[in-house]
Amino acid sequence: MSLEDRPDREAFDTICAHLAEDRLAYQGAVIPPIFQNSLFTYPDCKTRMEQWGAPGVYDYTRYSNPTTEIVEKKIAALEGGDRARCFGSGMAAISGAILSCVKTGDHIVCVDTVYGPTRVFLTEYLPKFQIETTFVPGGAPQEWSDASRANTRLFMMESPSSIVMRQQDLEAVAAIARERGIVTICDNSWASPYFQNPLKYGVDIVVHSATKYLAGHSDIVAGVAIGAEPRMHRMVEREGCLLGAVLDPFASWLLLRGLRTLSIRMERHDRTARAIAVRLSEHPAVERVFQPGRPDDPERHLTDRQLRGTSGLFSVLLRDSSRERIFRFVDALKYFGIGCSWGGFESLAIPITVPARHAGRPGDEPVWLVRLHIGLEDVEDLWADLEAALK
Repeated sequence: MSLEDRPDREAFDTICAHLAEDRLAYQGAVIPPIFQNSLFTYPDCKTRMEQWGAPGVYDYTRYSNPTTEIVEKKIAALEGGDRARCFGSGMAAISGAILSCVKTGDHIVCVDTVYGPTRVFLTEYLPKFQIETTFVPGGAPQEWSDASRANTRLFMMESPSSIVMRQQDLEAVAAIARERGIVTICDNSWASPYFQNPLKYGVDIVVHSATKYLAGHSDIVAGVAIGAEPRMHRMVEREGCLLGAVLDPFASWLLLRGLRTLSIRMERHDRTARAIAVRLSEHPAVERVFQPGRPDDPERHLTDRQLRGTSGLFSVLLRDSSRERIFRFVDALKYFGIGCSWGGFESLAIPITVPARHAGRPGDEPVWLVRLHIGLEDVEDLWADLEAALK
C-alpha cells in the first residue's frame, strides 16, 4: 500500500501531537502533567451538586481523569468516533464492550479465529448468564446472516484476526447487523487506527488492546473502546465505572507518549515486516506466510478495500511443523524474544498451535505455527537472524 493511500499524515500526526491539549493551562508545559490522584474536591457542597458530571469537572478517577481524558479524545478522533473509554487492559475493554451489548438469554455470533481470551470469555464466562455464542469462519457475510437468531444481539469481529490473520467484510457484516438490530464490535488492535478504521464501515464499537501498537513501548497494559456518544455514554456509566477496570493516570500518560510516534512506528513495522515476509515465503523451509496483502492472500479484495497497511504481526507455517522443529527454530533466534504480547519496539517469536484447517491443511489436528512480531530493528539484522535459525 502506498503512502498516498494512507490517512492524511499531517492531520493524523497533528491529532496525536495537539488535540485536547492546552499548554497555557499547564504553565506552558509541552507534555501534559500526570494527574496521579484518585480524588478531586470541590470548594463547597452547592458547587458539587450543580457541577458533578459536567464536562471538564472531575470527581473520582474511576469515572474520569484529566490525563486519561486527553488520551481518550485523541484515540476517539483517530478512529473517527465520538467518544472513547480507556480501560486497565485490552481484555477489560473487550469484555466491557461485550457486556454493554448483551443480557441474559442473548446470543452472539463471533469469528472463530478470535483472540484466545475473548473466546474463553464467550464460551466459559458468559454461559453463566445463559448467553450463547456461535462461531463462524467469518469471511463470507452470509455466514453471519445464517448464524444469527431472533435473540442475536452482537456480532463480534476481529479483522484481521489472531494468528492466521483472517478478515471480515466489515461493511457487509455491519449492514446485515444494522438491518436486524444487532450491535457490531471489531477488535482493531492488529491494524491500529493508522491502517484501518472500522467505524467508517458502519461498525458500532471498536476495541483495542492499547498495550500493543497504540502504546508501542511494552511498558503498560491498557485497553480502549470507541464509538458513538449515546452508546459510549452508557458504557462509561455502567461497564466503565461499575466493573472498575480503570486505566491508571500514569499509564495514560505513557499511552499518550506512545501515540506521539504511532504513525512513524506503524510505517516502519509495516515496511520491515513486508520485506521479511517476502524472504520467508521464498525460503525452502517455509510452507506458508499468513499476512494480509501477500500474493496468496485469499482475502486480497478485503485487504485492498479495508487496510492501508499490514503492521508487523504475521505467522509462519514451516514445512516441518513438528513441535520439536518449531521449538528449535524459535530457540535459535537471537534478536527475537519469546513472548506472548506484541506491538512494541521489539521483535518477538512464539510457537502456537491452531487447528489444521486454519493453517490450510485438512482436518482439525493441532498444527504448530510461529507467530512473529517484526519490531523496529534493522531489517538485515532480523533477516540474518531468521535465516540462521531456519538452518
